[in-house]
Amino acid sequence: MKTGQKRFFAIVMLFFLLFPAVIFSGPGVAFAASAEEINIGVNGTLQSFTKEITGGEEFLQKAAGVLVFPSVIKAGIGVGGEYGEGALRIGGKTVEYYNTAAASIGFQLGAQSKSVVVVFLTKEALEGFRRSDGWKAGVDGSVALVKWGVGEDINTIDIKDPIVGFVFSNKGLMYNLTIEGSKFSKIVR
Repeated sequence: MKTGQKRFFAIVMLFFLLFPAVIFSGPGVAFAASAEEINIGVNGTLQSFTKEITGGEEFLQKAAGVLVFPSVIKAGIGVGGEYGEGALRIGGKTVEYYNTAAASIGFQLGAQSKSVVVVFLTKEALEGFRRSDGWKAGVDGSVALVKWGVGEDINTIDIKDPIVGFVFSNKGLMYNLTIEGSKFSKIVR
């Protein structure tokens, strides 16, 4: 093997040894956040949401429920994955905790963090989500990512979808990211 191939092989092996512990950790693993840590992150993400999205606070008050993931980490070397923990809020109060996970194959190298806010606009959509045992976006329900002009009030848009999603990076609201294929599972905290 050439030196470059050895280095690549070593990086891939390190990735597969370390990364699954972070991405696919189950309850009780040292990487899991406490309920208090999740709630602090959720509060911060919702503050950013209402600050960045004109009319965001009023929009969230009309929602049947809001699922918030403060930090979803995506990383990969050829094969990638993402993982994050968050909370479902109904009436402004946390009622359940969830994780999200997704895998991907293709050219990718590096890591990024994003925040995800999923808004359930109808009780039926929220109840269907809560009844599921591992809800997958795009399979068990469609999540529309909302796009609108800067400064435009979100409440002036005629949203027909029962579930809408918002993805943020450290640079603000992202229009080109998707959550299709992400699986959401209830966790105990």
